[in-house]
This record gives sequence, C-alpha cells and structure tokens, in this order.
Amino acid sequence: MKKQLNSDKSFLTARHIHMIGIGGSGMCPIAELLLSRGYKVTGSDRNDNANVKRLRELGVTVYNEHIGNNIQGADLVAYSAAVPESNPEMVAAGENNIPKMERSELLGAITRCYDNVIGVSGTHGKTTVSSMITQILLINKQNPNAVIGGKLPMANSSCVVGESETLVCESCEFVDSFLQFSPDITVLLNIDDDHMDYFKTMENLKNSFKKFVSMGKICYANGDDADVKDVISTLDSKVITYGFDETNDYHPQNIKPGKYGYCFDVVKNGEVVGSLEMHAPGKHNIYNGLVSFAVCYDMGVSPSGIADALSKFTGAGRRFEFIGESEGITVVDDYAHHPTEMMATLQAAKTLDYKKVIVVFQPYTYSRVALLRDGMIQALSVADKVFMTPIVAAREENVYGVKSENVTDALPDAEVVADYNELADKMIAAANDGDLIITMGAGDIYKVAHIILEKLV
Repeated sequence: MKKQLNSDKSFLTARHIHMIGIGGSGMCPIAELLLSRGYKVTGSDRNDNANVKRLRELGVTVYNEHIGNNIQGADLVAYSAAVPESNPEMVAAGENNIPKMERSELLGAITRCYDNVIGVSGTHGKTTVSSMITQILLINKQNPNAVIGGKLPMANSSCVVGESETLVCESCEFVDSFLQFSPDITVLLNIDDDHMDYFKTMENLKNSFKKFVSMGKICYANGDDADVKDVISTLDSKVITYGFDETNDYHPQNIKPGKYGYCFDVVKNGEVVGSLEMHAPGKHNIYNGLVSFAVCYDMGVSPSGIADALSKFTGAGRRFEFIGESEGITVVDDYAHHPTEMMATLQAAKTLDYKKVIVVFQPYTYSRVALLRDGMIQALSVADKVFMTPIVAAREENVYGVKSENVTDALPDAEVVADYNELADKMIAAANDGDLIITMGAGDIYKVAHIILEKLV
C-alpha cells in the first residue's frame, strides 16, 4: 500500500461513510468500491435513477431527500462537487464535527490503497479507454478494480471489483480533481480547450496535466498531439508514445475499414506485435484501441487476449451506445458535448452504412456554448438533419447571453425543440428506413432515445 496522506486519516479510520449525491456517475462507482472494502455505506439523492436502484439492490440505504438526520451514525460524509455548503446534510456534518471529503479527495484516498493504479486522463476519450483497459484485464482474468465515468456493458456497472492490486481510474481534470490521485501508470490521451471557465488559459490546462502525469512512474502519451508532446517533453518519468506517426513507440499499420470499425496491425518499435479489429467506429477509436493495447501488452497480457477483448467491446455506456432499432431506424446515444467529440462521433457515424444521420444535440453549460459555438456549428454540419434542445445550465448563470438558436441559426436544416415528446415525434418524422438517429450531449438527452424507440414500436 502507498503512503497515505494526512488528509486521508478520516477515510482510514471511518467505518460508516455517508455519500451526498450518491446516484451521480462519479459517486456511484465509489460507493460500490467502498462496499467491497468492507465499509458501511449510506447516501442520499433526489434522483431515483438506475444507479440508486442498483445501490439499493446491493444493500445500500439511499434517502430521496436531503435532511440532517440522514447522516446519523456516519464517521465521514462524502459529497460531490455539485453539493452546496447549505445542503442540510453538509450543515449537520459541520454541527456534529463529522469530517467531510469531496468526491475527488475520497477517490484520491482510495487510490493510495492499491499498488497499481492506472490513471486515464485527457480531454476526450477517458471513459472509453478506461472501459477498454478494464474489459481487456477482466476477460484475461487479471481481476482488476475500476472506477469509470460510464457504464461498462459487460459489468453492467461503472464499478468493477476485483481481487488484484490494479485499479483503473478515470481521471478528470475539471477543477484539478485528478491531482488528488496517486497513479502509478498514467495515460494522456489528448489536450483540448475544455473547462476554460476554470483553467482560463491553455497554459494553465497543460500545467495541470503535467502535474498529473508527473505523479506516475510511466506515462502513455499521444505522440501525435502537439499539446501532449509539449507536456511530456520535460517529464522525468518514463514516457511511451503512441499514435499514427511511425516515430511513436506504438503505431497502427495496414489500417482497413471493417464492418463495425477499423482493423489494423499494432507495431511496437518497428515490430508487429498484434492485430486488432475494432467494434467501435471512427478514427478516434484507433487511438483508443492502440493505447489500450499498449498499456495491457506491457502489463503482460497476450496480443490475442487483447484482440479478443476489444473485438467484444462495442462502446461504454453513452459512448456511441446502441439503444435499439425499430422500423428500420437505428437509435444510438452518445455523451459528446465538446466540438472535437461531436465531430468524431458524427464523422464515425458517416462512415457506417446508413442513409441519413439525424442528430439531436443538448448543449451543456452557457460558457461552453459561448466559447465553442463555431466548433459546434462545424461539427453539427456533418449531420443530415439537426435538432437541439435549450442549453443545460448545470452550475452556471447565463452571463454570456447565449442560447441554442445561436448555433441552429447558422445551420441550413436545424431547429430547437424543448419538449422531449415533441422532439421524439419530430425526429421520427424526419427519419426513414435505413437512417441513424443519434441523441448527443452530457445531460439527460438519452431519455429521448428511449422515447423514440417506445413510439416506434
């Protein structure tokens, strides 16, 4: 076990941990991992979602309202970043001198309980690569543990509990959360201009990534990304690069389109060491498959074992996730909410055998729309028909004076629809046999995908 920090004392001495916002995608897998380590876990969440139902099935008491009595008996109160200090349970914890830990602090403390932590970072692709690495290790009986930002279909959870000292940990840069972690292996997928409401400048963002990857013993870095190359140029730790350029330690060769994604050979230092057939479409998934191969191959997993696992990987939850098909219309859901992700998803869709691609995009936060509007327009222009919802405010006030119409007005065939039932009807009316419908965004737009399928049946 790694040396614990003084700030971890509350976690190490606790027996009962209460989690505010336990049903969130970041909190739920931590709750499952804590259960596996013998902690008593309770929680609260106003949303009675699938995560809450799963935790209740595991024996966790989850309250549907936030009141001070919920924390009774707890030695530690954990909370997500979205929980304000005025929350009644936060107030009660303060009044009763119960220690509090923000989610990233708690996860950081957990990472120090494992000897081989794989921290997957980058602006785009963290959930997919974390899921790929976990699936490879699972199928090849490496017994990993994992905390992922989306559901891994083969585990039906965003948490995997294993018996090894390996923990795959999706590592998010927002508000420097990942600097709380203690990784042994780091992965740096890419760096793009996201969360600039917090970082302000690209230099600040790059410095944050540099601090993170400096904490590991070895870094797997995208050698095709100029900003990543800048970050790793002065690293003291060992660096292994991957990418299309043949100067990288790992690169793809003999790339060919397959039925569900690209097929290619994996070359390490000039030698072909394996071949992959991806079942997740798009050029970006060549990068994702390549780095997942590199990490697991260097851990001793056989090339054939990696290939077998990735041939069974069809995407993480909400990452080009197949929702269903009816009346010849295929419905897919995707978490993309940054222009680079949106472009990758829509271009990947266009490489598949569909007649038209019809998309609804739910923009997330006013600052992102204000800063990235032109990129959103460019990405959405790839689709044949575009719908949008109003902007999800999340944590922000609209000080920018932006709205979804600032995007749709620049597109030839686009409209904003607020009501989900009306939106589903309009998308169905726009689609025909052989078309693909994509619901896209970081909020609850996935609900529309299910409404569409219900209406089509």
